[in-house]
Amino acid sequence: MCILSEMDQNMEYFKKAGTLLFLLCVLQVLLPVVCQSTIPYACSDSTVQSLPFCNPSLPTSDRVQDLVGRLTLQEKVLQLVDGAAGVSRLGIPSYEWWSEALHGVSNTGPGVHFGGSVPGSTSFPQVILTAASFNTTLWESIGQVVSTQARAMYNVGAAGLTFWSPNVNIFRDPRWGRGQETPGEDPKLASTYAVNYVRGLQDVENGDSEKLKVAACCKHYTAYDLDSWNGVDRFHFDAEVTTQDLDDTFQPPFKSCVQDGHVSCVMCSYNRINGIPACVDTNLLVGTVRNQWGLDGYIASDCDSVEVLFDDIHYTPTQEDAVADAILAGLNMNCGTFLSKYTVQAVQEGKLNESIVDQSLSYLYTVLMRLSYFDGDPTKQQYGLLGPADICTDDHRQLAIEAARQGIVLLKNDGSTLPLSRSKMGKIAVIGPNANVTTTMIGNYAGIPCEYTTPLQGLQRYSETLYQPGCSNVACSTNDLISSAVQATELADGVILVMGLDQTQEKEGFDRTSLLLPGQQQTLINAVANSTNAPLVLVIMSGGPIDISFAKYNDRISSILWVGYPGEAGGEAIAEIIFGDYNPGGKLPVTWYPESFTAVPMTDMHMRPNPSTGYPGRTYRFYTGETVYSFGDGLSYSPFSYSISAPRTMVMAASASADESCPLEMQRKDKMGKQKCTGVHVDNTQCENLDFQLKVEVVNNGTIQGSQAVLLFSHPPAAHNGAPKKQLVAFDRVHVAGGSAHSVAFDVNACEHLSTINEHGKRVLAFGSHKISVGNAEHYLSLEIADSGGFH
Repeated sequence: MCILSEMDQNMEYFKKAGTLLFLLCVLQVLLPVVCQSTIPYACSDSTVQSLPFCNPSLPTSDRVQDLVGRLTLQEKVLQLVDGAAGVSRLGIPSYEWWSEALHGVSNTGPGVHFGGSVPGSTSFPQVILTAASFNTTLWESIGQVVSTQARAMYNVGAAGLTFWSPNVNIFRDPRWGRGQETPGEDPKLASTYAVNYVRGLQDVENGDSEKLKVAACCKHYTAYDLDSWNGVDRFHFDAEVTTQDLDDTFQPPFKSCVQDGHVSCVMCSYNRINGIPACVDTNLLVGTVRNQWGLDGYIASDCDSVEVLFDDIHYTPTQEDAVADAILAGLNMNCGTFLSKYTVQAVQEGKLNESIVDQSLSYLYTVLMRLSYFDGDPTKQQYGLLGPADICTDDHRQLAIEAARQGIVLLKNDGSTLPLSRSKMGKIAVIGPNANVTTTMIGNYAGIPCEYTTPLQGLQRYSETLYQPGCSNVACSTNDLISSAVQATELADGVILVMGLDQTQEKEGFDRTSLLLPGQQQTLINAVANSTNAPLVLVIMSGGPIDISFAKYNDRISSILWVGYPGEAGGEAIAEIIFGDYNPGGKLPVTWYPESFTAVPMTDMHMRPNPSTGYPGRTYRFYTGETVYSFGDGLSYSPFSYSISAPRTMVMAASASADESCPLEMQRKDKMGKQKCTGVHVDNTQCENLDFQLKVEVVNNGTIQGSQAVLLFSHPPAAHNGAPKKQLVAFDRVHVAGGSAHSVAFDVNACEHLSTINEHGKRVLAFGSHKISVGNAEHYLSLEIADSGGFH
């Protein structure tokens, strides 16, 4: 991957840091220096250090078996909750499993504490904006920094080692309050983000796959994307999902987390899926996550979801039944206290065998063993020398700025108004309720940032500013401050409006009912636009999409930027882009729908459209209605063009399309009445011979260097009901100098990248013409059957 030089420097930093840590650890062993952890740690007591579970040289499975075998049932159940009690007689301290690290170490959970020597940590942009960069290297680098800071905080007792992040749910509905936490609406994008962020969090720098730097957790499994809408809440919602939608849309990110990211944990969600609560669905937990995908770790509940089974939705007749159903279904860890209260009684009543409790405990202790939790003094381990000096470093802040730069999306730029010229902007008016905010920039599930740079502060580095909020907050319930804002524009050479949402409008437990800007924000924008002929830039700060059609088609509004929630350094990145020190290259990770979409019930989980009822479907892959902006939209200060080079024909050997491979719904008769197969089941196909390389030539036709997200889409033949209009199959982020070209190579496998999911949840590969596109460039590949395979 070709990326920005700043990113290359960051990656080099991580390599050097890993080497330095190793050398320091060696020196600590060789030199007669006494350095011991000041926080409680397991296996510190000399009376237990000789026991097998404290011996790092033994296989992990042997150590776990030894530890579990030493516990009483009463001791065991107290370890199945996030606030694990520990076992004092065995020198095991209490441990808090619940820490969060969605886009930086967060104090949302009880496992993290800021203050004293650790007043804060780097707060990166909210995930929805980072996803807009389409840069896998960036995502992994952020994960590496977060895990380094997490380890440093653990060493001083300010954090745990298990972090319940990332959120990889699909951003199915634009009103969802938690969509900001996700990588967007596309399963390929969400899956790839999940894998890279998890690797950044978990992978140790020396490459030992047995060890974990910190343990990540992919959540919320599955089909969870409604919090509170029209009287329906997440605790009571029954998500009715078709097999096709489940396998095609909702499951892929979790499958990738487990199989490709090797995540240590999957968290089940509150909602039901087709009548069964996720945390007691044996097929979803044991059947799929554990047995089919091969999870090497534990399954946790969302907080108090086991309690919800009994107390809120009355799914079980007793508390003990709720506990038994959850553990038997595959749950191992309860965020809450329910399992610690009722598991012993469930065993005594014969609803649950103690061996199943042992199994759950084994999964938990295996993760702690991989984290070196039972390896003795943390200061003598690989990351034992990290501390407060390794948090909030300049390198980490630069990475936060870079993440915001790469994610910000330029949606409109009439007349190439942007970038603004510093020499022509002697004075700018900076207006809007989000122009000088701090906590708004970090979204939810954030910690305490190292330091803020607001949009106003960033812009003040480039020009004299006239600041007016225009509204007292984003709710903008009155127009009292609009006149002062209009007056400021009359004295300015340029106008920057910073509008949008915050956590009062979209958050966990709160979904929107409208896609319009809140209150009088549109009135403020129009009043300012009508009062000036100066260049006017509209900056939208939000997690979810907003219907800003009025601004898109208003000629007085020259440019529009979407900046998500850009993190602690977001103001600096916004100003750099507005004044041309950075060329924007982000792409929208979600569809921006018109306000009319709010007529669609948020509770309707169908992804595919239904023409008979007028249901328009969801996301760019299936939606048939009008859009404000589309998935993948995003401009640059440089005009980019693309060309595609790939085979025109792929011929599949006849043996690869045996009768048993052909789905019933893809069997057709031709004009002569001869049976014909229009596609094959991927599971029954010889896919190893269906690889080819596709090259994309990316040309920067302008004079300004810039990085560009290259999105490769497949437009499959409509060989079965519900085939997507198009789907993202690969992407890359490349940097191209002005007037230059860069070639990107994608390794494509027809079975993996050109196939689709049929109505029965089976992956099928259609014969016929497959269109492949990047930007405005198109390429057609014909998949055919012959006696022998090959390319033409």
